[in-house]
Amino acid sequence: MNEQNWLEVARRIQAIAQNGLTYAEGMYDLERYQELRQISVDILSKISDEPVKKIQDLFATDEGYQTPKVDIRGVVIENDKILMIKEEQDGKWSLPGGWADINYSPAEIAAKEIYEEAGITVETKRLLAVCDKLKHPHPPDPYHAYKLFFSCKRIAGNITTGMETLDVGFFSKDELPELSEGRVTHSQIELIFSLYYDTNAPTYFD
Repeated sequence: MNEQNWLEVARRIQAIAQNGLTYAEGMYDLERYQELRQISVDILSKISDEPVKKIQDLFATDEGYQTPKVDIRGVVIENDKILMIKEEQDGKWSLPGGWADINYSPAEIAAKEIYEEAGITVETKRLLAVCDKLKHPHPPDPYHAYKLFFSCKRIAGNITTGMETLDVGFFSKDELPELSEGRVTHSQIELIFSLYYDTNAPTYFD
């Protein structure tokens, strides 16, 4: 099997193990599900060359029934250019955003992330797209995630870098910087531009 196939196997094993740990009652069943979880971690460590401890911390610490994670991105377009931030983690560019936070609505998170990462206050206007990460050309990733893209409008402030961003700027879709493709792809940027300007277009979803 190739790397993508092994990644899918590891994700499935992890989901079975976590769900089993959530609902199993007997000691022996719990031990078996713990072993399954460790197998998924070992597979991921081998295909990613990452230490087992790092994989455990990132991939095998959730509790409860396993569901896809939610990644929320804010879209601000002005003068046919889209707001992007340079990620500290990989030095590449993405839309402002990140994992959903407890106690915030999706719309609130989009506005919060734009303020924290790009320094401007925005109003969240509408949901443009809901993308299943597995159905788009992102690099292999341990997480199965749904990506929500929200159209936002600046109401105050000037763009500036945040604590986790190296740079910030507006770019035309024909002159995009190097993308952090684990977070956003060129085809998603194209989709976002088309939906942003067509206010009658329905929300895209996979």
